Amino acid sequence: MRSLFRSFVQAGFECSTHKLRSGRRLDLLSATEHDKFTRSDFARLSQLGIKTVRTGVRWHLIEEPDGTYEFSSLEPSFIAAADSGIEILLDLLHFGWPDGLDIFEPSFVPRFRRFVRAVARYVRRWPTVCHMFAPVNEISFLSWAGGDVGALNPFEHGRGAELKRILVRAFIAGSEILLDELPSVRLISPEPVIHIVGNPAIPGDEAEAESYRLAQFEAWDMISGRLAPELGGRPEFLDIVGTNFYDRNEWIHNSEPILPGHPRYRPFHQILHEVWERYRRPLFVSETGTEDEARSSWFQYISNEISIARRQGVPVGGICLYPILNHPGWEDERHCHNGLFDYADHAGNRAAFQPLLDEIISFQNLVQRSPENFHDYELNRFDLPFASSMEFRAPAPSASDESLCT
Repeated sequence: MRSLFRSFVQAGFECSTHKLRSGRRLDLLSATEHDKFTRSDFARLSQLGIKTVRTGVRWHLIEEPDGTYEFSSLEPSFIAAADSGIEILLDLLHFGWPDGLDIFEPSFVPRFRRFVRAVARYVRRWPTVCHMFAPVNEISFLSWAGGDVGALNPFEHGRGAELKRILVRAFIAGSEILLDELPSVRLISPEPVIHIVGNPAIPGDEAEAESYRLAQFEAWDMISGRLAPELGGRPEFLDIVGTNFYDRNEWIHNSEPILPGHPRYRPFHQILHEVWERYRRPLFVSETGTEDEARSSWFQYISNEISIARRQGVPVGGICLYPILNHPGWEDERHCHNGLFDYADHAGNRAAFQPLLDEIISFQNLVQRSPENFHDYELNRFDLPFASSMEFRAPAPSASDESLCT
């Protein structure tokens, strides 16, 4: 069998384009100068054997005020990918949308649908570069951050459940268009995976923590039609499951995070196993990473956990280091040292964080020594099983997965 992705170790370019409370738009593809040095960035990755890249379109740059679409902001990525033999996993809605568009208005989903169709027709010109799309990135996180706690655009409070349903409808609408326009398309559903434990000193806290933990599955359940079928979800829309997991994705309920080594920390391979048993869909680690000196040890932890999961029968298809480039913090613009490569110099050269590079090369060597253990996906879609233990639940609060700096 062939690999689902061109490379097991993948690179993710931070492509958030949302608006800050000040009204300034955050465009991290521009802030990292990846849009300026796309060709050299892709060539550098290709030389390292990283042939799969997750990046995003910038809706606010592509859609013109008159409703037409212009793709000069996306074209350099596709040209560079074709030249470097890079496969692109393309995010269509990564937290940002055009100015003047209210996500709570009925016009949002139809307008997104038209945008997705325009992107699909553009991508048809590049059949060897891109056939995998994430219609909406991290529905759970955006619902919580933007709809419940007012930390991200649209900066609302107490509307997380409403926002989640809108984002799911957008995902479904985009999926319908992609399946219609691109017969070989694969759909990616990137969502945070988390673990929450209760405080035993607080009566009832364990049950509340478990209810909150289970909320991590709601977006996937809605997309597949298991939950809220009136939104239009269908099994074929939940195609490839993307698990986003950072070092702050486990915590004590309403309290501090817990890290590997804590007695109540849940090993990542167990989280992957739960996702696999629940959905039996192709899955991969669509985002992972941390900051500063811990970058190398975190990657080592994740790669070890993936190896354990695979030995236990969970066919994890890849690991996407996210982000691949250091970038300015979302709110304070501090220099976040959370990637493999640093800011570019005037010629586009980027220094690598050597300890992390060493870990990546070591893991790549492991993959190459035993490719039969890592390339085991059939490339065709298959039916989504409905576990007999699965119950239909009312929507619970959204789940957070990451700080606003990374």
